[in-house]
Amino acid sequence: MTGKKNTALLLGLMLAVSLIAASVSALLTAGLESRLQFQTLSALCGSVAQRRPDAEQTVLTVVKERPAQEAGEGFLARYGYRPADFSQPGRKTICLFIAAGSLAGALLFALTFILWRRRQTERIQALTQYLQGVNAGRAGVLLQEGEDEFSKLQDEIYKTVTSLYQTRDAALEAKRSFADNLYNIAHQLKTPVTSISLSLQMLEKQVSGQYPEQIEKQLSRLTHLEEALLLLSRADAGTLLLARQDVDVFTLLTLAADGLHEVMEERGVSVDIPELGQVRIQADMEWTMEAVMNLLKDCAEHSPAGGTVRCAYEREPLYTSIRIWDEGPGFAREDMPYLFQRFYRGRNAAPGGIGIGLALAKEIIEAQNGTIRAQNRPEGGGGFEIHFYCH
Repeated sequence: MTGKKNTALLLGLMLAVSLIAASVSALLTAGLESRLQFQTLSALCGSVAQRRPDAEQTVLTVVKERPAQEAGEGFLARYGYRPADFSQPGRKTICLFIAAGSLAGALLFALTFILWRRRQTERIQALTQYLQGVNAGRAGVLLQEGEDEFSKLQDEIYKTVTSLYQTRDAALEAKRSFADNLYNIAHQLKTPVTSISLSLQMLEKQVSGQYPEQIEKQLSRLTHLEEALLLLSRADAGTLLLARQDVDVFTLLTLAADGLHEVMEERGVSVDIPELGQVRIQADMEWTMEAVMNLLKDCAEHSPAGGTVRCAYEREPLYTSIRIWDEGPGFAREDMPYLFQRFYRGRNAAPGGIGIGLALAKEIIEAQNGTIRAQNRPEGGGGFEIHFYCH
């Protein structure tokens, strides 16, 4: 269908140009013919006047009986005659045909151009809608409607989108495989951890001293790692279900700080949570509290003894922001790009950690239409800023 439309447009354009060219040629031909007639008649009258001077007035009387329209030259021009005065009687008809042909050609050309532009606009709109569908995740097959100037672009767009879909599917499959392997590893750890725990309980009844205590610390760390791996595998597999409910930010921060009471007390660090009015977010209370606890714990680990971890929050037109910061030395510059990577431990990391807390907090927050970033404060200390977007 598109091929027929393109052919019709091309024929229309050719016909329009042909009509205009024919009209211009007819106009030039009529003018040339009129000029030749004038020159011939002027030469004739001049010859008569030279041979019969007494007949000059008679010749002029005869010539004046013809209508005068255009400027002339030679003998007759001296008496006010022009080439158009000696054209054929049908000259007006010729001019009307020329004008009609020129107008028809111009209209046909304009119509052809409008149709061509409309066709281009339709093709561009079709490609734009296809790309919008791709971005929205509902793209279908991009059908080839015919050969035109957009055909190659359409083919390249379809090839690129198909390649991107294949890459996405491969990445999702790799992610699912990784999540399954991570879950299997974490699940397999349960058996030896349970066995070691039972053996440790029996050993503590028979042996006392620092060795059972060291084993217990390492066992506790291994248990925490197992739980974190199971949690991360659920997040990667998309099975971490997050409820959406109204959560008061002050309550969220207070409960998270209460959950770290022993850690804070052990390090001699306090938490300052001001009550700044009712500010609410749409989030899962339990999982969001888990994320905030990880951030508070990280700040507490980087705070000096007797320091304070401070919190603030406010509602903006587009999002609700939550800020948590400490009074410590801040983050090392080389650590900043990697703070939220799994198992990454910066140079100032507290001993005994496994580098999962910040990565888990980031995944929980981003899964709830939020963002998080780490930053060093100009007045000292490092902290985190969370944005929970309204839509």
